Amino acid sequence: MLDRIIGFLKLDVNTIEAVEADENATSQAAIVVAVVALLAAIGAFVGARAGNAVMDSLGQFSDLDIPITVPAVSPLGAALNVLIGTFVAWAVWSALTYFIGTRMFGGQATMGEMLRVIGFAQAPRLLNVFSFIPCLGAILVFVAWIWSIVVGFVAIRQGLDLDNVKTAVTILISFFAAILVNLLIVGPILGLLL
Repeated sequence: MLDRIIGFLKLDVNTIEAVEADENATSQAAIVVAVVALLAAIGAFVGARAGNAVMDSLGQFSDLDIPITVPAVSPLGAALNVLIGTFVAWAVWSALTYFIGTRMFGGQATMGEMLRVIGFAQAPRLLNVFSFIPCLGAILVFVAWIWSIVVGFVAIRQGLDLDNVKTAVTILISFFAAILVNLLIVGPILGLLL
C-alpha cells in the first residue's frame, strides 16, 4: 500500500491505473482517507486549542476599556467536523466526478474505480497534521492542497479515461456541485450533530 501511495504522490500513471483496476484496493483507499482524516482531525484539535489559548491571552492583556471576547472554538467539534467531513467529501467528490465524467463526457469508469483513485489522491493531505504549527502549518496545508489537486486531476483523468480538457471541466463542475451539496445538506446536518 505504501508503494501505491508513493506512486500517486509521484503521479505515476501505471500505479494509478493499477489501483483503478484492483477492486480490492477500495479498502486501501478508505484507509488512506481514514489516515488523512485522523491526522487532519488531530491538527484541527490542536489548532483549536492553541487558537483558544491565544485569544484568551489577548483578552487578559488588553489595555482597552473594551474587553476582547472571541467565541471559543470547540477542539472536539473542530476535530469531529474534519474527521466526518473528510469521509463525506471523499464519497461526494467520487460520486459527482463519476456521474459528471461518465454521463456528460462519456468517461469509462465505475463508482468503485472513482472511490479508489480519489481516495489515494488524498495522500498529499497527510501533511495537514502539521496545520497547527504557526506559519509553517499554513504553508504545508497549502502545499498539500495544491499537490492533492494535481494528483486528483491525474487520478480522475486516468480513472475516467478522459482527455485533459474534459477532465478539467468535470472537476470544475463537480467542485461547484460539491460546494452546493455541502452548503445545502452536509453543513446543516453536521451543525445539528455537533
